[in-house]
Amino acid sequence: MMKKAAAFAVLALAGLMALAGCKKESNKVVIYSTSEDYRIEYMQKRLNEQFPQYDIAINYYPTGNLAAKLKAEGVRTECDIIGELESGYMEGILDNLADLSSYDSSVFLPEIVPAHHKYLPFYKGSGCIIYSQDFLRARNLPVPSSYQDLLNPVYKGVLTMPNPKSSSTGYFFLKNLVNAMGEDEAFAWFDGFANNVLQFTSSGSGPVNALVQGEAGIGLGMTFQAVTTINNGVPLSIKFFDEGSPYSLYALGIIKGKDSRKAVKDVFDFYLNTVSREDKERFVPEQIFKNQVNTIPNYPANVKSGDMRGIEILSEKERLLEKWKY
Repeated sequence: MMKKAAAFAVLALAGLMALAGCKKESNKVVIYSTSEDYRIEYMQKRLNEQFPQYDIAINYYPTGNLAAKLKAEGVRTECDIIGELESGYMEGILDNLADLSSYDSSVFLPEIVPAHHKYLPFYKGSGCIIYSQDFLRARNLPVPSSYQDLLNPVYKGVLTMPNPKSSSTGYFFLKNLVNAMGEDEAFAWFDGFANNVLQFTSSGSGPVNALVQGEAGIGLGMTFQAVTTINNGVPLSIKFFDEGSPYSLYALGIIKGKDSRKAVKDVFDFYLNTVSREDKERFVPEQIFKNQVNTIPNYPANVKSGDMRGIEILSEKERLLEKWKY
């Protein structure tokens, strides 16, 4: 009897330890994001304030790397919530995403909500031409007024742009020029542009960083990143060419099967309804919500949008990136 009692006690203790382990695991929430470090820092702070009972980690990945990682890992990924990924890449992993139909999508502009409700809008990112007056003045270089100007040999080693294979920012510049010029002419333009490029950066923030560090004088980059840098006191300038401002939609979602966990649902609800709106107020004011009005100093207003037809079609993206050789 004593042996049976001891055995029962051991089993009971093991069961309690297992339950404790499950409880600890259920409180961990892993978010994968392509956001900039200062935005992630703000989001992490807000989540920690709201949920001190949860162990929340936001892990950064470049866009292309994250898309490949999520596609390869499927539903077995450590990721619980995709905090930010370009919508075209989201389309490539729909089978791995939870159905978000229960969430209120009526708060968004209707044209940006996907019919399948496997992901929801997080922000609209637009692009611009960013340049350093100090850099250009020191080298007696003119401010360009068109994409054709950027092919001038005087800009050799002066230009920078994100690589479309690793950055959604780079891809929306590529797609915009394909739509505006025609595919053959656009790739011919990139042949000439590449001759003047100092570096095709791995991330969308690379061009702004290169300008801040004085490594390059002109960058094709994200509007909100340039504005944030300008508002932090760095003397950069922004302009748009006749083709307009390229843009893409970035989205958030939950990995299928992870949506049954309370911690994941709590964090996602707060991320969607609160963090997202605060992100628009502080960093990326372009409209995704109905009746959204944000004012950020120095943010360009009434900018013409570029022709972005087909930006969300993954097969088109893969086809164009096969032709990218730089």
